[in-house]
Amino acid sequence: MAISNAMVIGGGIGGLATAACLSRRGMAVTLLEQAPVISEVGAGLQISPNGMAVLRAMGLEPQLKARSAVRGEAVVLQDYKAGKQVARLDLMRGQADHPYMFMHRADLIDVLFGAAKRGNVSIELGLQSDACLPGPLPQVKLADGTVRRAKLIVDATGIHSKTRAQLNGAAKPRFSGQVAWRAVVPNAFNHPNEAHVTMGPGRHLVSYPLRGGKLVNLVAVEERSDWAPEGWSIADDPANLRRAFDGFGGRAGEMIAAVERCTLWGLHLHPVAETWHQGGVALVGDAAHPTLPFLAQGANMALEDAWVLADCVLNAPEEQALQRYQNLRKARAQRVIKAAAGNAARYHLQPGIKRSVAHTGLRVASKLVPGAMIGAFNWLYHHDVTAKN
Repeated sequence: MAISNAMVIGGGIGGLATAACLSRRGMAVTLLEQAPVISEVGAGLQISPNGMAVLRAMGLEPQLKARSAVRGEAVVLQDYKAGKQVARLDLMRGQADHPYMFMHRADLIDVLFGAAKRGNVSIELGLQSDACLPGPLPQVKLADGTVRRAKLIVDATGIHSKTRAQLNGAAKPRFSGQVAWRAVVPNAFNHPNEAHVTMGPGRHLVSYPLRGGKLVNLVAVEERSDWAPEGWSIADDPANLRRAFDGFGGRAGEMIAAVERCTLWGLHLHPVAETWHQGGVALVGDAAHPTLPFLAQGANMALEDAWVLADCVLNAPEEQALQRYQNLRKARAQRVIKAAAGNAARYHLQPGIKRSVAHTGLRVASKLVPGAMIGAFNWLYHHDVTAKN
């Protein structure tokens, strides 16, 4: 192991996972986080089998189950008017060794935080980084003017990463013409252990249970021309959500009516970074490849990045490690982002012949060749970055 120490910037899923993966095999790691505490509130996420492979290899699967993470049994596509089923992708079909889990983001953050602490990661809070400077001994310049140095610096600060801009030039994200509301409501609706995608004209609602079925996570996406800022924590009036999804019936309509607090964020398109590393500085997660939420892969890609980066740094020659990491991850990130971007159009079809034909095709395929429907995602879900080739 040529690289003896590392500094990770950002205490989200990608940063904590990277710190824990590096430290679990003996590297001295320091994690810097600008917030005064490491926490996450009010949101759920889907960890598909490719992400669970990393958490399992880290020994964290039992802890997630102890926190009442819910095993997903299916992804169900349904019509917006009354919730009539269009198609069902059985996540249990031949998938015994590939669990698909629904969990609260705060629970995953807490479990990863615990893993980092057990790995003796030095965690420093309330420190905002200003710039990462590549070089023989890369540096992190903090907002207070002080400088930190380490053999490896990993930027896991997300879509607004300053390091990404340093390595690739200023980002030019493009508003996708879509916005998303996020909310959590009590599960008074007997929501099954499934992810439901309720499809309507120009909009869709994703719902799934959290914390043993006590809560339901909602993500509601609408096409619109009005620009909206990019950020997950901007509060919005639930009346705006209800107005946008007026006409959604069945369980979907009931859940939207129950929302008391929600956030709204504009969905913006970012290219995958051309350069992921330079002079001992590397990007992970959304800092390298922000993705739209239509394939539920943001957290999963960050977990994959964390494992692969640590494996390359700990096992490849120092001068090859970061380029190997980029080579292993870049094409997959591009494929995932392209697939995610394509899903919105399929969910948002307007009433008419095209919608009728598409939904009929989904119904027929779901009944006649159910294995083929879930099998179409094997490239994504069965990709195990922890497997030894």
